[in-house]
Amino acid sequence: MFEISDKILRLIKKTCKGKKHLKLTVGYLTGNDSAIKIYNENGELDSFKKYHYEIGSITKTFTTSLLSKYVFENKMSINDSIQKYIEELREDQYYPTILRLATHSSGYTESLLFNKREYFKIFLGLISGGGDMKKNNPLNMDFNKMKMLIEKNKLKDADYSWKYSNFGLSLIGYGLGIVSGKGYWDTMNDFLQNDLGLNDTYLGTTNNNLHGYDNKNNDCGNWEWNKNNLISPSGAISSTAEDLLKYAKINIYGDKPYLSLCQKKHGNGKKKYDMGLGWWLLKKNNNVSLHGGGTGCFSSFLGIDKDKKVAAVVLANYRLGMNDDENIGFSLLESLQK
Repeated sequence: MFEISDKILRLIKKTCKGKKHLKLTVGYLTGNDSAIKIYNENGELDSFKKYHYEIGSITKTFTTSLLSKYVFENKMSINDSIQKYIEELREDQYYPTILRLATHSSGYTESLLFNKREYFKIFLGLISGGGDMKKNNPLNMDFNKMKMLIEKNKLKDADYSWKYSNFGLSLIGYGLGIVSGKGYWDTMNDFLQNDLGLNDTYLGTTNNNLHGYDNKNNDCGNWEWNKNNLISPSGAISSTAEDLLKYAKINIYGDKPYLSLCQKKHGNGKKKYDMGLGWWLLKKNNNVSLHGGGTGCFSSFLGIDKDKKVAAVVLANYRLGMNDDENIGFSLLESLQK
């Protein structure tokens, strides 16, 4: 059975240092075997307890998973313009395709949701580890704001260079909710429970969720989400390490054939990455797909190697510094691949 190496344990110990309330869950899958380890400042904890975390942007992969199901069922096409699903838009301009939104090549930027002052404040808060955005969700959008931003940001019919965009991915979620007739929130919860069988994965937070903490060990609680917030498809899901490994396994073994659409190359990513639908793929090996996530006081990472049939997940109820969750996750995935 696979054992976590001393090098990774040193990384974990360094990450846990000084974080009084940290529950760092590290999970891995090798073939059909999975294991979950939980750490705090003092070392390894009893791993029989299941912890629920905000998983932030890993939500995007669930949104594109549902998209792939609808494409498979001929309910949507990745070449559709988003205008097909938002009929209230003016008809005299170009709007991006689902494919461009799913690969972050639509031209919509990360800062689109905010004015310059708001964006600067959020950016500073993230760097300093402080600020109000730790406790309060700064990502909010209703239908009127969505329509205004789409029409105001006039784009060309072209593949733009890669720019990560919560806004762009959220438009896909809105389209999914229109197709189902039930809205994104109820449609996604139904998909998570009934299609994927993930009973501890859901939109928003419940009393089961761990509270997040800032780097001064202050309780930040949880970000609030609701079904009226149209940015939900980009970051509102909560989950457990157990469910994320189950999700990885479904992707690896092709239990849901439509999911393979998400992990094929559909565009160029940043630096060493290509883009699947929502997923980041390693350029040197497209069999490896991954996504990270962060909310105010949470960090998450999920990496999968379909070829080697291994996966790694890292979840923390702190916003970890300098990609610590990714460093642990990548190191774990690499040692599993060997």
